[in-house]
Amino acid sequence: MKGLVSTALWLCLLIYSGQSSAKWFEDKQGIMGTNIHVELWSDSAQQGEAAIQAVMDEMQRINQLMSPYIESSELSKLNHQASAGFVPVSKELFELIALSVELAKETDGAFDITFASVGYLYNYRESQKPQQSQIAALLKAINYRHIRFNLTEQSVFFAHPNVKIDLGGIAKGHAVDNAIEILKKRGIKHALVTAGGDTKLLGDRLGKPWMVGIRDPRDKDKQAVVLPLADTALSTSGDYERYFEQDGKRYHHILSPKTGTSAKEVQSVSIIGQRSTLNDALSTAVFVLGVQKGMDLLNRTPGYDGIIVDNQRKLHYSNALVQ
Repeated sequence: MKGLVSTALWLCLLIYSGQSSAKWFEDKQGIMGTNIHVELWSDSAQQGEAAIQAVMDEMQRINQLMSPYIESSELSKLNHQASAGFVPVSKELFELIALSVELAKETDGAFDITFASVGYLYNYRESQKPQQSQIAALLKAINYRHIRFNLTEQSVFFAHPNVKIDLGGIAKGHAVDNAIEILKKRGIKHALVTAGGDTKLLGDRLGKPWMVGIRDPRDKDKQAVVLPLADTALSTSGDYERYFEQDGKRYHHILSPKTGTSAKEVQSVSIIGQRSTLNDALSTAVFVLGVQKGMDLLNRTPGYDGIIVDNQRKLHYSNALVQ
């Protein structure tokens, strides 16, 4: 009997200790020029901490691959070499550039990664912008049609000498999608991964929805909207992410491909959909298109909905969100 009691107590302690180790784990790091935030539920500290580290490692990997600011990145090398001839690239980079070109076609050029042909002249930290004469000289280089592909050799060519590309409008979404897949493979069932304005949710928050805020574009301490979400993703593009003000004007990083200058009709765009990669690109496209054309695009894109804060601070919702 004494042995049975001891065994029962041991089993109770084992069960109790296993339950008590299950908890939320989180971490924040600065990667990809933005804040990376991971929050997840795990049965053990070892599993939780290893899963978070795997996400951060993936963010670092994508940054080293796709950053236009790291000279050794594959994207930087492509920008230096592709106007001289076809440059072989990794499968991952090739496919993301190809997807970007398809999205440019579908958005009538509102999302165009060649915006960097002019965009590289802006320095938001130093409050520097190009002269209008510089923009005019380079504007023809902003055209996704200049990007050519060799499918057999998995290589890319820029058919204009001044073309540069920047995946800032899609790479973070891609990274967040990858991060969630990594967590799934590690057995995580409840998680949030955020990279700047891109957030993806795995499951719910233990029976409750995740409460995801869309910040007020003019007050970082306030939320314009708070949404109860689960097992989906949300991306926001805003004119407050990278900007400076000069002579009463706000110069921000979301450039109109048609003008090479900051799009002005809205302050922020948030897209809700299953794939962060597409949310990221769509939020940029809708921002550039403005309220009417942007909503028209969303309302004909199945599975993706949006909220726009216009430059008068009025909220606009796509059809599915007001039904």
